[in-house]
This record gives sequence, structure tokens and C-alpha cells, in this order.
Amino acid sequence: MNLSEAFQNIVNQFKQTVPAVDFWSLRLVIDQQESLSVRQNVVQPPYLAQSQGAHITLVRNGAAAYAATSQLNREGFKAAIDSALRWLRVSESKMLFNASDVPRPVTSGNYASKVAEAWTGTSLSDKITLLQDTNRHLKLHDSIVDWQAYLCNRETQVLLLTSDGIEIKQSFQFILPGMEAVANIGSETQQRTGGGWGSMRQGGLEQLDAVQFPTAATRVAEEAMALVNAPQCPTGCMSLLLMPSQMMLQIHESIGHPLELDRILGDERNYAGTSFVTLDMCGHYQYGSELLNVTYDPGQNAEMASFGYDDDGSHAERTFIIRNGILERFLGGAVSQARTGLAGVANARASDWNRPPIDRMANLNVEPGNHSLQDLIGGIENGVLMDTNLSWSIDDSRNKFQFGCELARIIKDGELQTLVRNPNYRGVSATFWRNLSAVGDASTFEIWGTPNCGKGEPNQMIHVGHASPACVFRDVQVFGGD
Repeated sequence: MNLSEAFQNIVNQFKQTVPAVDFWSLRLVIDQQESLSVRQNVVQPPYLAQSQGAHITLVRNGAAAYAATSQLNREGFKAAIDSALRWLRVSESKMLFNASDVPRPVTSGNYASKVAEAWTGTSLSDKITLLQDTNRHLKLHDSIVDWQAYLCNRETQVLLLTSDGIEIKQSFQFILPGMEAVANIGSETQQRTGGGWGSMRQGGLEQLDAVQFPTAATRVAEEAMALVNAPQCPTGCMSLLLMPSQMMLQIHESIGHPLELDRILGDERNYAGTSFVTLDMCGHYQYGSELLNVTYDPGQNAEMASFGYDDDGSHAERTFIIRNGILERFLGGAVSQARTGLAGVANARASDWNRPPIDRMANLNVEPGNHSLQDLIGGIENGVLMDTNLSWSIDDSRNKFQFGCELARIIKDGELQTLVRNPNYRGVSATFWRNLSAVGDASTFEIWGTPNCGKGEPNQMIHVGHASPACVFRDVQVFGGD
């Protein structure tokens, strides 16, 4: 691999200061972001952010320690390494596990986001004009009391080097679009979002078409106004058809977090909780119905957490997590795999240069089935379709949950009927997925995710990808806002 001159200079200065240890790694990160928004037809101040820094890992006598610095010269590296050495001495006397047993990266390589239309290929003025036009389409009526559209770009360069001579270079580009309309009549207020709101895609401006930005603006405003006058969602036990925008949240909270190995081991109990899943469930636990197939898939081009290697340098490959409803493996990187002796995946991830990698779900997807959307609707006698997450609540073992959506439609005798507002549903993860009764085909499959999943102490906010078809669940407790 040919390192850039700037990177090579930084690496040379690090190598001049790193001490003799059993193993070291250096992770360099350069990140820049630009965010544009127009709210109520008013252009908001652009947001620009840049950061760069290095994360250092040292291993000696079975102990491991970290340090980080944004001062990328000999003085900065020396101060960070001195700090890591102090922690290394502490770690040597209080080891939780033998860090020498953790598998090291064995292959060098490259990864780059696929970009067809670069962010810089469109002028700032054209981007602002696009947002202004979107605002005008959102303000359809006086009942729209708040409206906005935003467009953001993030570019991240990561270089990972190890004392074994491994070099991994990865380049990521992300696009974050979105729009919102809020309608009010009297005491009733309803929100509708679209155009990728709350999600993110890997790639360039060509990804806007996939999330209907800005073409969804009129529909978003019309649905916000319709929701104000819609009846409340009914209450009762019925079938539930979740669209991919809500399946994203369902996968994230009741499959992703419960299966993260560090959470199962108790590392997160003080902050983000534990898990109802235990280590002995692997290989036989009936997580869902036989229709449930979940993969860790780092190769979905536009999905947020696609990459070639995780931040520990493990090579990323598509793997089944749940197959035909049976739990096959956990979401744990090299460290957690060494601690448990169980298979995991390449998902040790860090939010930035000043954080160590920890177990994070990456691209966690439900695989498509063989039913069209019309088939799914046609198979429901009494139920409701829900779209786009609005609220979420789940216990600290990621088992009992209650989620709300922006929009719902009643389904009666296989036909889509009335629009209803304030739809909610509740369940228990351990049984909810076993009630999965139908899975949509590839025509219903959509890529979603969240750019702001929080975990770890100190906190790490990170992006996570979830792709899914529409899915039907039977015997779900549904209720309205009253």
C-alpha cells in the first residue's frame, strides 16, 4: 500500500517513539463533516467540522492499554505513549483476560465507499436552492406550522497499522438527507418525516433518489395534514405489518443490542444495560420463527456500516447470525471472541480516534422472504400497517419494549383501509420474533439505519445499518395515543 506523504510522516514520527512491547497498533482518523439546512424557508448557518487524531494500543505480558492524541508529532505521541504505559502497568496487575490471546489482524487491504456523484461536484448555492425548493413543497397549507429540510455529508479516512506490518486503509463517504412537516389544528399536532430523515447512506449525492429526496416533500406534507384529522389507532391484539423504516428500529433494539457480546458479558450494565440473551443460548435458542433469517452483512454498498475491516483490523465477511429462527452466533469482535471462546463477527468499532473499539452491531439485516407487499396485506384479516419510528422504550435487558410510529393504516379482510394516528405496539423480544408470520420479498427490501447509536463509557455515538423487507407479526398488542 502506498501511504500518502502526510500519513507517512505521521507514521514515521510514531515509530520513532513507540517502545518495545509485544504488540502495538496505530489507528489514524481524519474526519470532516458539512451540514446544510433550511427551516421555515430560512437558510440556517452551515455547520462545518473537522477532526484528526490517533489511537494507540499497546500489549505487553498479556496486558493491554490505550491512549489517544490529536497532536500528531513526536511530542504528542510521546505523551500519549507515556499515558498508555502507565495504564499498562496497572493492567498487568489486574488483567480481566490475556490480551496476548486476542487474534491479531493478519491481512492488509483497502476499502472505499462507492461514490457516483461527489458532494463537491454540486455547488453550495445549488444545494441551498434544492433545500429551499423542498421547503416550498413542504409548506402546502396554513396547517403546516413547522417544516424543514437538511442535507449533510461526512467523509472519513482511517489508516490502521500494526507492529506485525499490517496496513489497512479505508475511505468512507456518507450522505444524510431528510425533511419534516409538522401539522397542527386546534389541540392536535402531528409530524411526518421522509427523504431519509433519521437515517444515512454510504455514497454520494446519487443516493438521494433512493430515499425520495426531494420528491417526497409533497407527500410528507399531505400525510402530516391527514394525520391531524385521522382517528386514533385502535387498541387490541391483532396482526402487525411493519414497514422497513420501523423494522430498522425493531432489529436494532431487540436483536442487535441483545446480541452484542460485551453487553452479554456485563460490560455495559452500568450504562446501557445487560441482555436477556445468555452465552449458552448460542447454537440452539429459538430466537424467532423459522422465517427469521438475520445476517451480518458488511458488503451492502449503500448501507451505513459497510466496510472491509473493523477497527481492530479483523476482515469483515457476510455471516448468518440467526438462521431459520435459530441463534447461530453473537455480535462480538476479536476481544470478546477471545474472552468467551465463541465465534463472533468483525464488529469491533470505534466512533472516532479518541475511543477504543468495542462490540457494536454494524450492518445487521433481515433477509427477504417470498411475499410481495400486496401478498402481506392480503393475508391479514384484522391488523394494522405501521411506518416510520416515532418513539421507543425498552428495558435494560433489551427484552420488554414499547414502540410508536408516525403513521398507520387499518387492514381489514386483506385490504388497506383507514389512516390512523398515534399508533403504538408493545411486546417481549423473546416471543415477538417467534410470532413472525410472513416476510416480504426483495421488492419490499429497503436499506435503513441510524447515525446516532450510543454505547460505551465514555460514550461512543456511532452509525449502524439495518436493511429489511416488510414483515408481518401475529398476536401483537396494539394501542393508540389515548
